[in-house]
Amino acid sequence: MGMTMVEKILARHAGIHDAKPGDIVVCEVDMAVQIDLSILVDDRLALPRRIADPDRVALIMDHRVPASKIDDAAAHRKARQFAATHGIRRFFDVGRSGICHQVIQESGLALPGQILVCSDSHTIASGVLNCAARGLGQIEITQIMCTGKTWFRVSPTILFRLEGRKPANVFGKDILLHIAGRYGSVEGHSVEFSGPGLRTLPLDDRSTICTMCAEISADFATMPADEVVLAYLASRTQAAFESAVADDDAEYAAIHVVNLEAVRPTLARPDFIPNNTLPLEAFGERVRIDQAFVGSCANGKLEDLKTVAAVLKGRRIAPGVRLIVTPASQKIYLEALRAGYVETIVETGALVTNSTCGACAGGHMGVVGPGEVCITSSTRNFRGRMGSPDARIYMASSATVAASAVLGYIADPTPFLVEAGVA
Repeated sequence: MGMTMVEKILARHAGIHDAKPGDIVVCEVDMAVQIDLSILVDDRLALPRRIADPDRVALIMDHRVPASKIDDAAAHRKARQFAATHGIRRFFDVGRSGICHQVIQESGLALPGQILVCSDSHTIASGVLNCAARGLGQIEITQIMCTGKTWFRVSPTILFRLEGRKPANVFGKDILLHIAGRYGSVEGHSVEFSGPGLRTLPLDDRSTICTMCAEISADFATMPADEVVLAYLASRTQAAFESAVADDDAEYAAIHVVNLEAVRPTLARPDFIPNNTLPLEAFGERVRIDQAFVGSCANGKLEDLKTVAAVLKGRRIAPGVRLIVTPASQKIYLEALRAGYVETIVETGALVTNSTCGACAGGHMGVVGPGEVCITSSTRNFRGRMGSPDARIYMASSATVAASAVLGYIADPTPFLVEAGVA
């Protein structure tokens, strides 16, 4: 019996012929990424006294950037000292980084056929580059930094085969919310994406889909290293890699066919995502909002900022609504500045912040208060995620967030996109 993408990657890194669901495999890890939040929580675990290979460790300051409290500043200082002491070249300090998962992709830290781990739950994002990427607990990350190895239990894999071409008013967020609403949680499984529809999706949409697989509890999410991925990596790294291709006779726990042409702009209702989404055209309520947020590792991409600028151009944010936009990296911020997207967004009354996890994680840069309603294109909407546990958080694409900010209530972005010539 053949192997799936992730089974091949795990087997290769364990030095064995094959890996099947239920196996425990001990694997070499290509890259371990540490973030400032872990250092803040417990630097005794996050910063070990020795590491196996400084070239397979990266430190990224992303969650509390710039430092919002004295403890944050102290954690950043410890990270700088640690990087200097151990000769870690891949250190992304304040002003030269961004949200870790975006920086990982931009900097060639995640490569096809490799294993990458990080102390953040959305590490699965790098599966877009055909990398077996997984968020792990801090103790596990520490022992990987010390030994270069870790173990995994091989999970059964669910295949999502994408067919057709997505409508112009549909984005990667809509596709994942559609999948989450129809198929629910995949807890205890990995997921793999393939099919002719995948080839029609730009990298930013693919990345959003992989990132959001954390919200359906996938262990790993992998996509093939096709021409889109290879072209992206060619402009960012000269490192050698060996991609993983699923065998024709690979065994899957389930195969789901997703017709992209049937996907519509989709909304997740508050508190959770699996089995809690619906097309906006079926959302009969007029829910007024207090805050609208575009950003995070899932939707702070350049295409998000481009779409938001197209929706907002020539308009104003509704009275009583705060629109906060956070680019996923400094590189994206700079590109959006050069393209004029930031100017267009700011002219509407919106706030554009520096690159940080910020409002998404409820740390700073836009915490929501008791009784407030927020619509977000970030990663999570559970109670208390973005601030007060008495706030309600709806989730949708960045286009939907922008349209809602203009109208003051949750709204389908399609008319705005049509007027802008996008749909």
